[in-house]
Amino acid sequence: MEGVVSGMFESGLHKAVVLLSGGMDSAVTVAMAREQGYQVYALSVDYGQRHESELEAAKSVARMVGVVSHKVLRVDLDGIGGSALTADIDIPLDGPVGEDIPVTYVPARNTIMLALALGWAEVLGSTDIWCGVNAVDYSGYPDCRPAFIDAFEKLAQLATAAGVKGARVRIHTPLIALAKAEIVQEGVRLGVDFAQTVSCYQADSQGRACGRCEACHLRAQGFLAAGLVDPTRYVSGAPTLRTARTRCKNTDSSNLKTV
Repeated sequence: MEGVVSGMFESGLHKAVVLLSGGMDSAVTVAMAREQGYQVYALSVDYGQRHESELEAAKSVARMVGVVSHKVLRVDLDGIGGSALTADIDIPLDGPVGEDIPVTYVPARNTIMLALALGWAEVLGSTDIWCGVNAVDYSGYPDCRPAFIDAFEKLAQLATAAGVKGARVRIHTPLIALAKAEIVQEGVRLGVDFAQTVSCYQADSQGRACGRCEACHLRAQGFLAAGLVDPTRYVSGAPTLRTARTRCKNTDSSNLKTV
C-alpha cells in the first residue's frame, strides 16, 4: 500500500479512531482514512463472535495498512446472546437474501463499538471516528443505516466533554452508499490485499470461508460484479462462484481479472 502509507505520519496530522473488524469493508475504510491523511488508531472488538479468525485478520490488516496503534477490546456480548454470531443459533445457509432482519444481527453491536471508539477518541483528543457500515449490499441490520449514524453523532455531542465544549464529533461512513462491487474497486485502487480479510460468519480457525452464509454470498457477488477474482480462501467444496453467478446473472464470470 505504498501510495497510501508513505508520508502519512508527519506531525500535524489528525488522529482518527477506525473500527476494524477484519472484514473487507473495514479494511477499505482504514485505507481510505489513511489516504485522507489521518493517523489511524484501529479498534477491534472481541465480542464473543464465533468467527474469531476475523480478529486475526484485523491484526493482519492493521499491519498491512500501517496504523499508529491497534487495540482489541473484549466485550461479553455472547453473555447476552440473541444472535447466530454469539449464541447457539444456526447460521442461515444457501438461502436468498431476505428483507427481514436476519438472526445474524447482533443486538446493539454497532452502538457498543461506536461508544468504545468514542471513548478512545476522546482520550486521544480526536473528534473523528470512521466505520465501514454499508446500507446498500448488506443484511438489513438497523445499526448500519444513515439514520442510526446521524443519531449517534448527535449523542456524541451531548455525551462527551469535547462535544459539550463545542467540538464537532464526526462519524465518517465512506462506504454507506456504495454497492459491494464499488467497495471492491475502491479497495483495489488503494492497494488493499483482500486475501488478508475475513468476511464469513463461520470462517474456520485458518480464516477459510464456508461459501454458504449470507456474508460469503454478498462478498462473492461484489467481486463478480466488479469483474475481479475473489482471493478469499474457501473450505473444500464451497459453492462460492456458482452461487454468486446465479445471484448476479448479468455478469460474465468467464472474464474475471485477478486482483
